[in-house]
Amino acid sequence: MSKVVGIRFHGTGKAYHFGPGDFVLHQGGMVIVETSQGVEIGQVVEEVIELPENRLQAPLKNILRIADENDLKIHQENSRKENESFAVCLAKIQKRNLPMNLVDAEYAFDGRKITFYFTADGRVDFRELVKDLAAVFRMRIELRQIGVRDEARMVGGLGVCGRELCCCSFLTDFVPVSIKMAKEQGFSMNPTKISGACGRLMCCFKYEQDAYEDAHRRLPQQGDIVMTEKGQGVVVSVNLLKETVTIRLDLGNDADLTVLDATEVEVTGSARPAKNRKPVKPHSERPAAPEEMVDVVPEEEPIVLAADASAFLEENP
Repeated sequence: MSKVVGIRFHGTGKAYHFGPGDFVLHQGGMVIVETSQGVEIGQVVEEVIELPENRLQAPLKNILRIADENDLKIHQENSRKENESFAVCLAKIQKRNLPMNLVDAEYAFDGRKITFYFTADGRVDFRELVKDLAAVFRMRIELRQIGVRDEARMVGGLGVCGRELCCCSFLTDFVPVSIKMAKEQGFSMNPTKISGACGRLMCCFKYEQDAYEDAHRRLPQQGDIVMTEKGQGVVVSVNLLKETVTIRLDLGNDADLTVLDATEVEVTGSARPAKNRKPVKPHSERPAAPEEMVDVVPEEEPIVLAADASAFLEENP
């Protein structure tokens, strides 16, 4: 087991693990670390925890130091420059009429590189744009094409629930979501009701999917023939959350509808093979629901295109 802390860079995104060294760290503190991209400033989002070696990416790097007043001033200055650089890059894109949507600008902590993030429907030839930007900033320039989910994470906002978007508050990786999940959870197939701020299916469909799949296996389905205390009936609807079924006892009279707990009915004729069904346990025998039901599985990596202005700077000192 190794002691590690979680560090997040530039406010949102995945938290990376670093060794705490001899420093006393607290959540929300700023630290200086060495990454594959150079020295960076990051925020502590997970205090010291112990993880097995097989869950860590070797070699584990230690924190260089706790950010001092001078480091924080550099970070604030870089944030100011990012706003100015964003406006300059946006003007250059509009001037060249490129089919790309600029999302964010990001300065490296040492000030040697600036990265521009954008979205586009396809690949974009931005070689001339890189030359324009290098002539203005006189440093290494990178342009990275990201997906719409990454764009929503960077921009931020509120979801339909009224809370901050999951992707920019606590999600470390994007989860795969399918239209089947929305159907099994009883949502309307109206795209405006099942899509998030990014325009894709809402990530929160994944949170309760395991519970819905379990309920679908155990509970009767619409159209099943069941036996109740009042006689035989047909299931006309199922409430998965309450685990109740609405039974029509008289096939020719809609007035004879009754709502019963799923444990009070016995399926005698099923609309699906019996081998796919699990017996319904009484509430007293059912295990407590797990506290965490999110199975975080990384989605496909976003398209990344990068360009270096070093050659241009050598030709145009």
